[in-house]
Amino acid sequence: MSVNSKVVPMIHPGAALRKEIRSGQFVAPFIGIFDAFSATIASKHSTNLFYSGFGFAASHYGLPDLGYIAWSDMVQAAWRIRQILPEHKLLVDIDDGYVDASVACHVSTQLERMGVAMIMLEDQKRPRRCGHFDGKILLPLEEYMEKLEMVLAQRTDLCVLARTDAVGDEIYRRIERISMTDVDVIMVDGVHSIETLREARKITDKPLLFNQIAGGKSPRVTLSELMEAGSKLVLYSTPCLFAAQTAINDSLSAIFSNDGRLPDTTSGRSVSVAECSTLLQENMALHLPGSRAATLKQA
Repeated sequence: MSVNSKVVPMIHPGAALRKEIRSGQFVAPFIGIFDAFSATIASKHSTNLFYSGFGFAASHYGLPDLGYIAWSDMVQAAWRIRQILPEHKLLVDIDDGYVDASVACHVSTQLERMGVAMIMLEDQKRPRRCGHFDGKILLPLEEYMEKLEMVLAQRTDLCVLARTDAVGDEIYRRIERISMTDVDVIMVDGVHSIETLREARKITDKPLLFNQIAGGKSPRVTLSELMEAGSKLVLYSTPCLFAAQTAINDSLSAIFSNDGRLPDTTSGRSVSVAECSTLLQENMALHLPGSRAATLKQA
């Protein structure tokens, strides 16, 4: 490198996402992933990915989304995604910040340093659960606000999404209070109608995110309908996880109903070893010299 050449600093993914959000344009949907492989596939469909707590609990522990996740496991998992997909913006679900405000701050700092674009911090109280399950308990508002404001105070570029699981009039009371902070995005989870977005739009100028999960509490709506209702961001929490469950069941049923014969990969309906390897070698190429990566792709 010439001594006179200028080094252009890389913009942090959080700062890039914040700029995109503030532009007023509809942000590309965040696709929920559950591990590095699902992230690799989803990365072909959107520049924005979401490490779902629901998906992570299922893939990492084989358990439902009921508060079992250890913060260190989630941080390590997010790091793996950042290594293979550095150009993508990653939103990470940190649940309630793992109970303690100081832990929430520590986790958000670790995630910001590795280049995570945004975190989601909810207002649930333990025992917490998926936003589309019944039986959720909320933290007292001021207790949640103290935790949220501590996280906001120590972040630099990281975007912060404040999530409330409130219902009824409490939704709007919490949105109004959250809007007094420097939070980047607000989400109400498990809403029964997009009319909630329209009402929220009347009391806040903060960007709103709508979460869709198949079979959940919220309606199946189009991106156009959400834009009209005032949503600037959309989250699809579990399409990869649910698709994997369907595909694994269907594939194994087909194998054993066909006397153990594997599917014909020439039909285009089933992935072959070559196709899967090619997909994964794209990730490996990021960490290998160009000539070696090319050799592997040709092998």
